[in-house]
Amino acid sequence: MILEALVTTTDADGSPHLAPMGPCVSADFSRFTLRPFPTSHTYQNLLRHPEGVLHVTDDALLLAKAAIGVVGEMPPTHPAERVRGFVLVDSCRHFEFVVKAVDTSGERVSIELEVVHTGRTRDFFGFNRAKHAVVEAAILATRLHILPLGEVAVEFAKLRVIVGKTGGPAEHAAMDLLEAKLREAEANR
Repeated sequence: MILEALVTTTDADGSPHLAPMGPCVSADFSRFTLRPFPTSHTYQNLLRHPEGVLHVTDDALLLAKAAIGVVGEMPPTHPAERVRGFVLVDSCRHFEFVVKAVDTSGERVSIELEVVHTGRTRDFFGFNRAKHAVVEAAILATRLHILPLGEVAVEFAKLRVIVGKTGGPAEHAAMDLLEAKLREAEANR
C-alpha cells in the first residue's frame, strides 16, 4: 500500500531536508520502499547519508507546501533517537529508517528501507475530505510539467468544492497555494 507522507533526510551541511514521498509500506510498517527520481534531493541525500525519518501527518498545508517547494523555514524538529536525522515535532507518527538496498536499474530508483525506531507524537486528526482533496491536488501539482493543464484545472475545481465544504483555514490556504502554482504553470506554457 502506498502512504502519502513526509520524509526528512540530512543535507550535506547537516541540516534537515523535507520532501513529500509516497512509499510503499509493509502492513506492519517494519519496511518500506521509496521510489525517488535519481535527480531528487532526497535520493542524493540518502546516497550520502543512508538514513532518515518518514512522517505520517495530517498537516495538509505542510504537505502541499513541500510538494511544490515552498516550505520556507523548516518546521520545528528534534533529533531522531536511533538514526542521525530529524523528527518533525508536529507529525502524528514517525519511522526512523536505514537504507538496506538501492536498485538504480529503472527510471526511478527503488530504495528498500528498514524501520529501526517508531515514535508517536499525537493522534491523527481523522478522515477529512478536505485534507484528502489537498493531498490529491498536491500530487497533481507535482506533475504539472507532464499532465495537460486543462485537465488539472478541471480536477482542481472539483477538489476546491470539497475543500470549500469540509475544510478549515489550513486546507483553504493549501488549495490557494496549489491553484497559484497551476496559474503560474499556465502562464509559462
